[in-house]
Parts: sequence; structure tokens; C-alpha cells
Amino acid sequence: MNCLKRLKFTIAVGLLCITALGQFPYQDFEIVESIPLETVLDNPEIRNTFGVWLEMINAAKKTIDIEQFYISNQEGEALEPIIRAIEKAADRGVSVRIIAEKRMAGTYPKTLARLNEHKNISVRKIAVFSKNGGVQHGKYFIVDNEQVFLGSQNFDWRALDHIHEIGLRIRQPEFAGRMIELFDLDWKQSQENRIYSFKPAQETEWMELRTKGAEPVRFYAAASPLGNVPLSFREDLPAIIELINHAKKRVYVQLLSYSPSSKETYFGDLDNALRRAAARGVDVRLLCSDWCQHKYEMPFLKKLLEQDNLDVKMSTIPQWSEGYIAFARVEHCKLMIIDDDLSWVGSSNWKRDYFYGSRNVAVIVEDKLINTTLTRLFLKSWDGPYAWRIDPKKEYQPKYYGEKD
Repeated sequence: MNCLKRLKFTIAVGLLCITALGQFPYQDFEIVESIPLETVLDNPEIRNTFGVWLEMINAAKKTIDIEQFYISNQEGEALEPIIRAIEKAADRGVSVRIIAEKRMAGTYPKTLARLNEHKNISVRKIAVFSKNGGVQHGKYFIVDNEQVFLGSQNFDWRALDHIHEIGLRIRQPEFAGRMIELFDLDWKQSQENRIYSFKPAQETEWMELRTKGAEPVRFYAAASPLGNVPLSFREDLPAIIELINHAKKRVYVQLLSYSPSSKETYFGDLDNALRRAAARGVDVRLLCSDWCQHKYEMPFLKKLLEQDNLDVKMSTIPQWSEGYIAFARVEHCKLMIIDDDLSWVGSSNWKRDYFYGSRNVAVIVEDKLINTTLTRLFLKSWDGPYAWRIDPKKEYQPKYYGEKD
């Protein structure tokens, strides 16, 4: 889809949202989705990533700070207007800083080089997390120290039109300040190639965001890797386990990939938490992408099915009618729903290195409307035409999702 068509499509969807169901009612705490073209996963009241990113970047007056796993652009595709908007922001005097994972910068160097050559834009490549076998895997940006976008979306043209993604746009100065603290830490670590150690926060520091006609949205920030998280954050892994341990009714999880298998040791922290919840009668459901059909993943997913109250499905997004797209057409959301009012949205897949070695960022939110909306989004995937239940007796082969000759 070329840029003009993409803009027309975004306007049309926006008009549909306004005239039909209306947009998500919290203006300053917004759920944002990416829907693969030609699928039935779209939710008219939830704005799509392209429009939200463009709006945020166009509104920037002073600063834009971006930390991404990588930036992959392609001429004529949906990310190009976003890149141009960043360049135009720099042209009007906005200071832009970008951090990208060094390993992936070697795979996708072109757009980073283009941005780094632009006035008022500085790019750094971070390699420090490789010391612990990890990468910079966070996906977020901050505008004017005021509003933040974070979630599963990479800065990738495919993440806008061909991958199922979920994110949050949050306008709250205290939260933006905490995210700047994290960004500044990685800006420093990228230059010094040194990992700073911190003791984890002992108590959760909840933040609040006032909404019209409703109770305040309560939320807090979490990040990984363990031991390298500013004190205003919770560490992501213990926060997730605490949420699962809290569950009384339901735990719904949607991910790209899940496995307790590790190169170093068995990683049973999350697996055991899900089993404990199911054992006490909680309805536990895990939805993963069909990229999880490897020998280090499938046996563990099958094993979960032996537990009462625990169900596992995979999602297969059909290929685009105009041809195969590498590293796309996949379930990439990273979310968890706990009971009626708690939710987690982040960037971590549930494997050991994402929590012990890699930079990831998440938000835990306490709010019934957000929980209800995310539950509806989850069930639309879970009950939809792309989800299928694993057969414990069947042998599965890994799905190839890379480049084809």
C-alpha cells in the first residue's frame, strides 16, 4: 500500500470510528492496535498505530526520544510518512534522539543512517545488553517529556500493516518523566558500553491519570533486564508473577512466543505461576503465534494442556493476497489480562533472556474499562478464525518466516 493510499485509509478508518462507535473514551490513556490488512481483527473504536504515531510526532514542539529494537523502512510503505514526520520535526527545531540495538542496526542500517545525517537528529547504537546475552528490545518513544507510546510495535513498516500489535499512548507528565529516566540511562549506557546496577524498587509506585466521569486510571511502569532498572520502575518479571499470583478468575496471555527452555538453565518462573493459577481454579488461556512450533517450545506448550483449567492456542495469520512478506503476517501482541481490572502491556516475549538479559518496557494498569477492552480484543483473537488448539499427539514443524529466494 503506497503512502497516499495509506493516508486515505487512515482518514477513512478515523471517520468510521467517529461516526460509528466513537474512539476509545480515555483521551490521555489510549489503547492502540495494528491490524494485518485483509483480516477481521480490527476494532473500530481503537485507533491504529499509524495515525497515533503521526499525530504524536507532528505535535512535537521540543523533543522526541525514540528507543527501538530496529528501524526498517521501505519506500512507498506505511513507515515512510512517519520517518518524514520525524525529519520535519527536526527541521522545525525539535531535538530528536534515537537509540537502536546495534546488532539489528547491521541488518537494517539505511534509515538509521539517513536520520543520523539529518540536522537535530542524533542516533546511537546500543550493544551493552549483549554482555548478558540480550538485546535492546524495548519499543517506545517520548514526545516533549509529556506523552509516551509503548507496546509491541517495532519501528517497522510491517508492524503498521502486516503484523498484529498492541500498544498504549499515555499522556501523563510523571510517567513521561520516568520513561525519560530510562531513556537517559540507555543513552548513557550506549556511549559508555557499561551496564549500571540498581537494586529493585521495594514498593510499587502507582501513578494516576484523571478521566472524565470515571475513577482515575492507576498504573505503574515496569522494565527489564533484572538489575538494570531505574528505581522508579518495577522489574518486569516479578511484577508479572505477582499479577498472576493475584488472579482469582482469569489469566489471559497473548504473545509472539513462550518457552521455559533456556540455553543456560530451565526457566520455570512463568510456567509455574500459570500452573499455580490454574490449580486454584483460575481460567488460564495462552495464545501464541504459530512461529512457536520449535522443539524448544512445543513440548512445553503441550505439557501445559495436561493441567486442568489451562488452555493453549496458536494463531496463524493468513498471507497477504498480493504476496508473501518476510517476518510478517504474525501474532505479535504482548498483553496479559488479570480478572476484571488488572492488565499488562509490554514488549517482552515470555522467555528467560527477555527478562534477564534484554531491555524491555511494560505498563501495568488497574482499570475496569481498559481491562474489559483488552479482554474483548483477546477474545476476538482467541475465538476468531485464525486461532487453533494444539494437538498434544501431533508433531509440529517450525514455520519458516524469513526471506525467500
